[in-house]
Amino acid sequence: MGKLIKPEVNRNQATSFFLNEAEFSIDYYKRERQVILQLSEDITQIHEKADLMTLLSLRIKSFFYYVHAIVTIIDESDHVYRPFILDPVSSPLKDHPDYPVLIKTGFELDEPFITKVMAADGPVSFRLDELILQPKSPSFLRVNYECGMKAILMTPLKSNARTVAFLHVYSDSEDSFTPAFRSLIKGIAPQISNAVSNVIRNELIVQKEENNKILLDASYDLSGVRSREDLAVAIDNSLKRLKAMSGYVIRKVNDDRQTMSAYIYDNTICIQENEDLSDILNFKFPIDDGLQNRVLASPIPILINVDSEIERGVRAEYLSFWKRIGFRKMVGVALRNGDSALGILWLGIDDINLTLLKGICSQISIAMANIMVNDELVRKQEEQQLLLDFCDDIAGVRTKSDLRVAIFNVFEKLLNTKLAMLNLLEDDGITFRHYMWDETLFEKVKTSFDERMEARLDIHENYTTKVLNSGDVVIFSVEEELRLDANNPYALLWEKVGFKYAYATALRVGNTDIGTLWLLSDYINPELVKGICAQISVACANIRANERILAYKRILETENELLKEQMRTIYNFEEIIGTGDAMQKVYELMSMVAESHSTVLLTGETGTGKELIARAIHNASSRKSKVMVKVNCAALPANLIESELFGHEKGAFTGALERRIGKFEMANNSTLFLDEIGEMTLDAQVKLLRVLQEKELERIGGTTTIKVNVRIIAATNRNLANEVNEGRFRSDLFYRLNVFPIHLPPLRDRRPDIVLLAQFFLDRYNKNTGKNIKALSAKVVKELNGYSWPGNVRELEHVIERSVLMATDSVIREIYLPVKNTETAGEANMANRTLEQVERAYIIDTLKRCAGKLAGPGGAAAYLDVPSTTLHSKLKKLRIEKKDYF
Repeated sequence: MGKLIKPEVNRNQATSFFLNEAEFSIDYYKRERQVILQLSEDITQIHEKADLMTLLSLRIKSFFYYVHAIVTIIDESDHVYRPFILDPVSSPLKDHPDYPVLIKTGFELDEPFITKVMAADGPVSFRLDELILQPKSPSFLRVNYECGMKAILMTPLKSNARTVAFLHVYSDSEDSFTPAFRSLIKGIAPQISNAVSNVIRNELIVQKEENNKILLDASYDLSGVRSREDLAVAIDNSLKRLKAMSGYVIRKVNDDRQTMSAYIYDNTICIQENEDLSDILNFKFPIDDGLQNRVLASPIPILINVDSEIERGVRAEYLSFWKRIGFRKMVGVALRNGDSALGILWLGIDDINLTLLKGICSQISIAMANIMVNDELVRKQEEQQLLLDFCDDIAGVRTKSDLRVAIFNVFEKLLNTKLAMLNLLEDDGITFRHYMWDETLFEKVKTSFDERMEARLDIHENYTTKVLNSGDVVIFSVEEELRLDANNPYALLWEKVGFKYAYATALRVGNTDIGTLWLLSDYINPELVKGICAQISVACANIRANERILAYKRILETENELLKEQMRTIYNFEEIIGTGDAMQKVYELMSMVAESHSTVLLTGETGTGKELIARAIHNASSRKSKVMVKVNCAALPANLIESELFGHEKGAFTGALERRIGKFEMANNSTLFLDEIGEMTLDAQVKLLRVLQEKELERIGGTTTIKVNVRIIAATNRNLANEVNEGRFRSDLFYRLNVFPIHLPPLRDRRPDIVLLAQFFLDRYNKNTGKNIKALSAKVVKELNGYSWPGNVRELEHVIERSVLMATDSVIREIYLPVKNTETAGEANMANRTLEQVERAYIIDTLKRCAGKLAGPGGAAAYLDVPSTTLHSKLKKLRIEKKDYF
């Protein structure tokens, strides 16, 4: 543009130039034409805003007086007009406090003032004192009035008959805008319109070039990224090329497609808000929060006002955080890869350069998608390696503790979660056992968790049924479950733990269900869970198989010991000696009951052979293929009899280092011989009765019901009917046991069998000692038949054994009885005593002969062939004190 020479014209000169002559004289038109031509020539060279305003000031102020002028342009997208060209030299508004806001404000096109201007054919002037009183008066009129302006001349600037801008001319005099002034402005309006268009086009070109450079630089920076860290640096550089950008964060859509989390953020902000920032960065924000879902659904960036969104009811915590750190306006841009939403870019910025922002976000989306693909590949490789490591760990699992370590490790590293519960199906195919869980997950809700642990769980439970009927991982929404039932105990527990979902899957080997596995999390990849659980299923099956093998091994070892004991101490059925009427009655009863499954109660004095009869009944029954299991109720302490009968789980009580199979389980499909049943405590009697009635039991410390098929043969030397009357034995248990009673006669009532038994024992101990004793002397036979035998067959056996050892030739000539005389007055007196008195006297006599020694070799217990614990029990029951035998 040619050099402009500013003439020295004051207000009076400019005003009098046309007032002193005829306003419409030839000279006026010449000067007006000259101004218009000069402006037209100069305007063609204008490309910048400052040049246009300087030109107008120089040319027009040479002839007319005014204070300052501006140009506003119409923004049809928002239906407003905005300041475009300002007068940086003459404007008196620069010091007004509203000026910074004013120059960025858009003014509505439908208010009365501007509507009148748009309807005019040319310039139209107004008095400001009148305008500012009108409704909807734009704020720039008030600001100009407050700065001393009194009049405004408004001229619509048109292009192709359409108003595109306005020329505002302000004066501090009400008579500045004369007809000549308005005529001049009207004449140059087309040129000014062209100039404005040129400036706009030039700015668009410059802006486009600048945008292209920013986009090229961003493209260059983003194209070279190979990691998330590189991406963060490139995005930081690209976004900071945007003017007035105060901060940013990119949130990524999580794998659950329901939440978003921080992916990359501006680490130069929030210096004083580290704790808040950490919470915000680690939190998973729901997509459907009323704001993020709007951004993801919008094809263009969305500018939001933070305060307005909070007032609108959006309760997202990040809005409050933005407000705390001073962000008032934010722009949200959806980042997409094709039709798939990757995330949202949030920018702290007031003005949106739509084209530039979309271009940068397009580049960011491509780079982010590539990095996410790379991250996904790396993650899958890590997952595969962890799964391979897990397979190796599982292959080496032999025990529950090994499995626990392997499961906890893979869940923490691969799924970032903890095991909520692993339930295994019991052998009955109905009941579940809580097998394994992570205690740390339920530390804060231990009471609620313990309540769930105590509840019986079987295949008919609602959640378990759903899981077992599904071939996939079943996902339960905690919120939905509580909506359906606010008192749902499982959902309440899940909620207290603090997770949104419960994930459950069936553990199967082939098509056989063996258990269920439960996890709690906000999101878990179901496919990974399926892969892991397939390995866990095999491991659990192997462990249970090993446990069964060990259990069977223990049972076989126990049975082997029982068999050895039988071989050492018990006669065979065929070896029962007795031909008298009393024993014939016993044989008859044995044959009647042997092949049934009925309970048998054997009664009789100590030493009459109750265990031998019990074994004979078992060997004659359909259960003879399995070993009869024996329990001496008197030999067990009261606190251990329950464990002995029913077994216990590992950890059920102090010292329970492993699971123990009880005698009832061991005798399943066989016979359980309960010797000295009368010595059992009342508490144990209650539990025994339940097993006999229900044919099922629970191990101590266990929750699983175990079905058993056991035949009971009980034996006692007590009168159980009297014990019931005395309150020492439960009547209901007595009736249950007394189904088929068999009373074994004492040896004193079997006189014909005494010599037969003596000869049998003589043959046995001949073999054991290597002697060859062939007969009993007549004297010995007489003494044997004359003795009362309070110890019965057991006493006879020990007497013969001693006599064999003491014999010096082939005939036993001396028998060593506790009482030598036969059928004496003392013995006749003994016949008048009660069984308890006889037994007491016999034990005292035996203790005296053993010099008071109870246990060990040569002790009374060994002589009587009873356990020392039984002897102690007898001493207590019969009130035998040390003074009685010392």
